[in-house]
Amino acid sequence: MNSTHADRLSDSFDLQGHRGARGLAPENSIPAFLLAFDLGVTTLEMDAVINAEGHVVVSHEAWMSASICSHPDGRAVELSEEKNLRIYAMNGAEMAAYDCGKRGHPGFPRQRPMPVSKPLLRDVFRAVASHADATQGRARGGAVRYNIEIKSRPEYDGAFHPEVVEFAASLYALVKESGLVAQTTIQSFDPRALEAVHRIDPQISTSLIVDNAGGLQANLARLGFTPAVYSPYFRLLDTLQVEAAHALGMRVIPWTVNDEETMLELITMGVDGLITDYPDLGMDVLQRIRNMRLEPTRRAPGFTP
Repeated sequence: MNSTHADRLSDSFDLQGHRGARGLAPENSIPAFLLAFDLGVTTLEMDAVINAEGHVVVSHEAWMSASICSHPDGRAVELSEEKNLRIYAMNGAEMAAYDCGKRGHPGFPRQRPMPVSKPLLRDVFRAVASHADATQGRARGGAVRYNIEIKSRPEYDGAFHPEVVEFAASLYALVKESGLVAQTTIQSFDPRALEAVHRIDPQISTSLIVDNAGGLQANLARLGFTPAVYSPYFRLLDTLQVEAAHALGMRVIPWTVNDEETMLELITMGVDGLITDYPDLGMDVLQRIRNMRLEPTRRAPGFTP
């Protein structure tokens, strides 16, 4: 890896903290986002759902997950009941009564358990801004960015979330109201969601997330426009696909990369960023590249979903 490439990484590489810093703190929680910010990521990656009051909530599932959540009385949520605990059917007070952090996560032994509830996106924006002001902190490359996933599926319309056009409009309105359009990418596996966002504001950054082996062209054919970012599962990438995406003017940011060896392999392919549960490891790798002193491989515990 030459010094020119190292310089490019220093200036523009987009290191994204997956669900904040899931390997280190409860996922999609305000403590996880503040930790990722302090570690120096470029972008805070997170997931969005909608509650019964129409508020945007930060959560990977549209329900209280059996993997991490507990009932208000402290009982662990059971797998058999989790999808009956729909966030779309809960108001803010009902939602806040569930804890989704003190049990920890069995797949992430470095994660520090702590009591947390699922936050409103509005509260995440406010907490990060207040923390940045209090610490005089900045993300890599300037103001922190947000990468927010619309968690929608056609079969969930009207049951786990509103119709996708309404979902997209609610998220965009909050981002705009918060003055963060220029700092935000809206991503989704669901082409309908990205189409809806693009119709609202063709200038906002969008990202197509991919978990299939159909290839770049087949996946882009599902959209009526070219998004700013192509975000495949990292094992689906090779140098030719990275080059093809770049030729179309897209940045390539794979998910979810949790070991040093794979990070280095992807960086060598020419990706423009990566999403990781371990932003501390990602920052370490980038620093080593900048210093042009690569050390032996070490792996972070955990798994890639």
